[in-house]
Amino acid sequence: MDKGSSGMTRQARYEALVRAWHRDLYRYAYWLAKDPHIAEDLVQETCLRAWRSLDSLQDDKAAKAWLITILRRENARRFERKQFDHVDIDDGELEDKTRPSEEASMEQRWLHRQIAALSPEYREPLVLQVIAGFSGDEIAQILDLNKNTVMTRLFRARAQLKEALDTAATSGGQQYGRS
Repeated sequence: MDKGSSGMTRQARYEALVRAWHRDLYRYAYWLAKDPHIAEDLVQETCLRAWRSLDSLQDDKAAKAWLITILRRENARRFERKQFDHVDIDDGELEDKTRPSEEASMEQRWLHRQIAALSPEYREPLVLQVIAGFSGDEIAQILDLNKNTVMTRLFRARAQLKEALDTAATSGGQQYGRS
């Protein structure tokens, strides 16, 4: 039996990692793909690649960042393999299934559009922080950037969202679809 430094079998270690991080992986994959089926495929491929390279994970405390990095690379491979038609972010796929009020739903869709409109250099760190819950240090590791660069990009992303929100508020909420 293959036992790691923690004394767990390789299979038990893998299962513990998947159990601990599957929801976060799916949430991030869904944010990237905007499609539940593609998100599930991305998570499955991420788990398969994680199994194959599990021995390269030195510290289980770094597992979340390691898995998210694998997922990001798998998402990039998806575009290398096949050109997909662009999906409009307003297609209703992002709606919360709990059916919030119509106004809250419109505001949520507006916020998703604003985040999607950010340039990738600002959007990606923000999504990693807000959706996946990573710290600045973890985001820096995942994106292979200096932590100060990550913090600057997070600050600028929030500033751009605040500016868009202020503009929407001064224009009477018309960006939300209200008159």
